[in-house]
Amino acid sequence: MTTFSRRAFFGLTAGVAAIADSSKVGAARARARGLSSITTGVLPVAAQEHGARIAKVQTAMQQRKVAALLVEAGSTLEYFTGIHWWRSERTTAALIPAEGQVVVVTPFFEEPSIRETLKIAGEVRPWKEDESPFDLIAGALRDHAAIEGPLAVEATTRLFIVDHVAKASGTGREVVLGDELVRACRIVKSAAELALMQAANDVTIAALRHLHGRIEAGMRRSDILSLLIAATEQLGGSHEFSLVLLNEASAYPHGSVKPQEVRKGSVILIDTGCSVHGYQSDISRSWVFGEASTRQREVWDTVKRGQEIALETAKLGTPVGAIDQAVRAFYEQKGWSKDYGLPGLSHRTGHGIGMDGHEPPYLVRNDATPLQAGMCFSDEPGIYIPGEFGIRLEDCWFMTEAGPKLFTQLAKSIDQPI
Repeated sequence: MTTFSRRAFFGLTAGVAAIADSSKVGAARARARGLSSITTGVLPVAAQEHGARIAKVQTAMQQRKVAALLVEAGSTLEYFTGIHWWRSERTTAALIPAEGQVVVVTPFFEEPSIRETLKIAGEVRPWKEDESPFDLIAGALRDHAAIEGPLAVEATTRLFIVDHVAKASGTGREVVLGDELVRACRIVKSAAELALMQAANDVTIAALRHLHGRIEAGMRRSDILSLLIAATEQLGGSHEFSLVLLNEASAYPHGSVKPQEVRKGSVILIDTGCSVHGYQSDISRSWVFGEASTRQREVWDTVKRGQEIALETAKLGTPVGAIDQAVRAFYEQKGWSKDYGLPGLSHRTGHGIGMDGHEPPYLVRNDATPLQAGMCFSDEPGIYIPGEFGIRLEDCWFMTEAGPKLFTQLAKSIDQPI
């Protein structure tokens, strides 16, 4: 499931479930009151770094003979300009020319709010309700395109924007994907970005630690979600998503809509993340309520070893897909299914992470991207047994010149998962 759909379904479902019973939410918040924010002194990315990002992507455009890059509201817009904005039928976007100032196009009545988070020198061209934002973008392209090359478009920009801008620009301007331009900037994290990701991971592991000893028999998924969300927010994180998978539902990587309740011998799988100044965490822990069976312990230990193998395989220059291949080879030796089959590891070993919970490159066997210092990933080689249970352990790490470095320590055992 994509990042968007996971958040849309499970994030919103979690939110609805958690607020459906206001008494439970109130009780969860009361139980989290003993927690205090651990992100008070954490600073966002500075304006100077946003400026350096613009300079870097402009240099790349000049080298590739690209006239400009079009970026719609979303994480990439925030990455380059600092503007934190959502998507709606009203277009907000930035045109980053290969030379010169960035032009931001936004509704007239949103201009003051846009300027509040704009961290770079740039021009804002507002459009009123009966005007076309696409004409403004096309006009900015004509005014600022010093290079007679194509218009590159950030990959997640919606089709109707691309189509209208292309028509407003005339037939002489080619439109191309801007994936390589954006990826070349975002794939390697700076020290400031790593610090924010560390803060987000610190919040999430602390929230899980708070939750672990407070789960009781009879609790439903919504009860656990309420506790987790309240703890995350009290600790200073912005809650992004949470999956609480109990019993047989833990065998489905992204869960089940069937009612779930904690009972003796329940596998409890929690996958959760928050953001701090726009940068994400993603941590999973699995354990058993009560005494774990021999089979549960064996699967848990296998997954833990899978995490270790992923880290042992991570070396500078190694194709990231080799990490996935190494884990699968170990699992197959243990008798688990081949080729992403079940029972076994049906999803990739991990994914890139930063401002988005899932971003390239991916720890999947056909990704040949060479591992570089500054790349960040999840490490989550779960095992899923339909009709029984699943185990997923997930920690995030980043590559250094000396090897991989974890944001959070791996779980010790099924009895000490946090």
